Amino acid sequence: MAVELDLIETVCVNRSKNAKHLMLQPFHFLIVIDFESTCWEHNADGKKPEIIEFPAVLLNIRTGMIEEEFQQFVMPVENPILSGFCVKFTGIKQEVVENGVPLHTCISLFCSWIREISEKKGLVFHVDQKGNNGENTCTFVTWSDWDLAVCLHNECTRKQLYKPEILCQWIDLRATYRKFYKRQPQGLQGALSELGLQFEGREHSGLCDARNTALLAWRMVQDGAILKVTTDFQRNRQASRKTPFQVDI
Repeated sequence: MAVELDLIETVCVNRSKNAKHLMLQPFHFLIVIDFESTCWEHNADGKKPEIIEFPAVLLNIRTGMIEEEFQQFVMPVENPILSGFCVKFTGIKQEVVENGVPLHTCISLFCSWIREISEKKGLVFHVDQKGNNGENTCTFVTWSDWDLAVCLHNECTRKQLYKPEILCQWIDLRATYRKFYKRQPQGLQGALSELGLQFEGREHSGLCDARNTALLAWRMVQDGAILKVTTDFQRNRQASRKTPFQVDI
């Protein structure tokens, strides 16, 4: 009987702790992004990466469930022929990117998806991080700053494409992981392994990487990590409060 009571007490304490952590979270939803891009084993010519897979998953951090997904393959134009290294590394074949869309079309499709799920879920992006005020607050998550600060930003700059304003703020989960657990993970798979989680699917498939990053984010929330925006390209501007119909395209 004493053992049973101890077990009940432990479960109640853990539930209370998790509920408190959820109340402190500034966001109800996270959109996890993980691009795949053109790459070369030995890039002596200094070729610039172009996005060839643009995936995103919507994570509900109150339930740990992935509720929506987006995936679009993109046609590279600066270096249209994928290297053998790239095909082997990403699993993306030449015919897949040839049947893809230009990046500007992909961004437009992504923004349409954002509008759709924002309307369905009542999402509010990038509110202040002192509390969620009962709204379905949402922000973006990447494993590192590379996807949005380097890959997308530089490609949009080179091609003179408009980058959606909402993609100027996000959570660098790798930096948050390092700070919270006080250790240096060996990549996404290493971070999952350190927490006793197994990578599911094919590594370096953008959609699989996004799903696994969402899995890691959910585990970190359960462990008590507070997921706040770490990178803001608009640091000197007032944080935006976008309604579903104000998402930039």
